[in-house]
Amino acid sequence: MQLYNNLSAKERAELIEKAGKERLTISFYKYAKIGNTQIFRNHMFLAWDALDVLGRIYVAHEGINAQLSVPAENFESFKNHLDTITFLENVRLNIAIEHDNFAFLKLKVKVRHKIVADGLNDNTFDVTNKGVHVDAEQFNALIEDPDTVLVDMRNHYESEIGHFKNAITPDVDTFRESLDLIEEDLKEHKEDKKLVMYCTGGIRCEKASAYYKHKGFKNVFQLEGGIINYTRQVESEGLENKFIGKNFVFDQRRSERISDDVIASCHQCGKPADTHTNCANEACHLLFIQCDECKEKMENCCSSHCQEVIKLPYEEQKKLRKGQGNSNDIFKKGRADHLPYKKDLRNIFETQRKERIK
Repeated sequence: MQLYNNLSAKERAELIEKAGKERLTISFYKYAKIGNTQIFRNHMFLAWDALDVLGRIYVAHEGINAQLSVPAENFESFKNHLDTITFLENVRLNIAIEHDNFAFLKLKVKVRHKIVADGLNDNTFDVTNKGVHVDAEQFNALIEDPDTVLVDMRNHYESEIGHFKNAITPDVDTFRESLDLIEEDLKEHKEDKKLVMYCTGGIRCEKASAYYKHKGFKNVFQLEGGIINYTRQVESEGLENKFIGKNFVFDQRRSERISDDVIASCHQCGKPADTHTNCANEACHLLFIQCDECKEKMENCCSSHCQEVIKLPYEEQKKLRKGQGNSNDIFKKGRADHLPYKKDLRNIFETQRKERIK
């Protein structure tokens, strides 16, 4: 019984192109108690593989976190399967604003310790005592309240290309870093300010809201369904869009454009740009922002050194990659010292914090 992919990403891409069928890009999550995670994982893989689902899904004892694509013609069958699982019946599905048939090229269902790496000990607080969920209209009203502190719960490379107006955007590489940082900065305002949070699809705020209530914050709110759901509500209900720029997403698309504003700059030349790319040198693979001109000039590389490396024979490139692995030292996400126009968010974060909590 096959419980793994037997096609390479390239082979899968060729099949998708040949099929010529529209695929929907979807994300969802659900916190729930899952007993035997391996059996649950296997069940999901078999059912979804049969429906030609592709994506990255994490399963843990605390629930499921899924980002995937499914052929549009199989969507109803996919939804019907979810409804056969008690805790996933009628689960909210965040359907992407912009679809890309090649957003995912493999089906990966992995068992993890947690569905989001938050670094928290869930036994120390009540994870079900969450903040108030608000829809797009309520969110727009809340963030105009002078007593509100709006916090972006995403990482620096996500908020750099797009965020809500007047949001505090922490200078962090990971979600776990932001939790204590935000608590420390807002510790004097646990009772007199409304703490309003948002993230891509809502999952990070789900745990963070319970954590901050445990830490003594009295008025905690979170954007239901995150930026993805907000954008759909704004469009369908004719509401004012208060998000500027792009929404970073964790698939081959890398982002969805929400407004026409370009708020970031090319990390190599400083011109307005908000397109992330990975360095073409596989031994580097740095995620950074690159404009079209620099992309052509630098051949999709982050430095002249990497530009030289990609011209080497493949076997020599493999030797250079040996032993490096995929560590955080390689995936610096735009913080490499050789990028002259990388954004320094430390001073920006401090200014935002002072402005929003004074």
